[in-house]
Amino acid sequence: MFELIVTLCLAAQTETCRDVLLPGYEAATRAACEAGLSERLERAVSRFPGLLAKGTARCVPLGAVAEVHEAADGVFVFHGQVAEPAADNVGAVSNAGFVIGADSVAVIDTGGSRVIGERLYRAIRAQTDLPISHVILTHMHPDHVFGASVFEEVGAIIVGHVKLATALMDRRESYRTAFERVIGDAPFIGSKIVLPEVEVADRSVIDLGGRELELMAWPTAHSTNDLTVLDRETGVMFTGDLVFNDHAPALDGSVRGWVSVLDRMQGQRVAQIVPGHGGPVLPWPDGGADLSRYLSVLIADTRRALDRGAALSIAVDTIATSEAGRWQLFEQFNARNATVAYTELEWE
Repeated sequence: MFELIVTLCLAAQTETCRDVLLPGYEAATRAACEAGLSERLERAVSRFPGLLAKGTARCVPLGAVAEVHEAADGVFVFHGQVAEPAADNVGAVSNAGFVIGADSVAVIDTGGSRVIGERLYRAIRAQTDLPISHVILTHMHPDHVFGASVFEEVGAIIVGHVKLATALMDRRESYRTAFERVIGDAPFIGSKIVLPEVEVADRSVIDLGGRELELMAWPTAHSTNDLTVLDRETGVMFTGDLVFNDHAPALDGSVRGWVSVLDRMQGQRVAQIVPGHGGPVLPWPDGGADLSRYLSVLIADTRRALDRGAALSIAVDTIATSEAGRWQLFEQFNARNATVAYTELEWE
């Protein structure tokens, strides 16, 4: 199998370059890949403002493919590292996946850089040549969204919570700057945030051809724009960051809202879940038990700190510290969670 790539460089720093996949032009032979190459290159490079093509596009053997496993029939999962985004993982720090129907494929989350989106795209093409009809973003956080443009370029419809677009617009420059810094200028080339074309305010169903995905938009919980994706055929639900496992939870919404949403999710008829981090596949509702415990401790400790009049600067060093040994990356996330919880609960 051959694919089309082009070397793109930063316009203001022309020595900083990366080979970028131009999706949709895969072929069994080099000659078939090269057919109409100049026309393809002109159209493709126009999608990357601020970048310059170095040389011409070329057809090469297939590049790095994301390692996925089949969690259930036709449901494939990519397991992100339990780590902070960095140059050595190019933003592959959250789970993603795809579901194959009779007519098309839907992708759920796309990783923290275009590199991850490219690898996930190749993994899909290793399984099927069906069109990729939808990309479903479970929420706004950059480690889940920066690979989406790969799929947009082959015609996939971007789907998200009704509040996702506003959240991404408000944060996209800060997200881009932060991820470019930690991943590196060259590996981050081509990464961008794309906004949803279809917004879900309550429930929605996507038919992939004899296979329905049920999308549900939730009230403010982990974030203001959490969306879950349930494959009705297998009972596998992608929860996004409404469920964390191993990786310390990250609160960017409402702690009380998160507890309420988890309670409602436990009543759903779900066989397994793919959490946003950790896992990568867990039974349900048992798979949410650790997160529920953490949030309960976070609330209880915060209320005790407020009752004794502890200042925020002091309280954050004590809230939920009993959970420290139970989570990876605890030190990176717990103090922020305590701050968000304190700010919310002090107005009860």
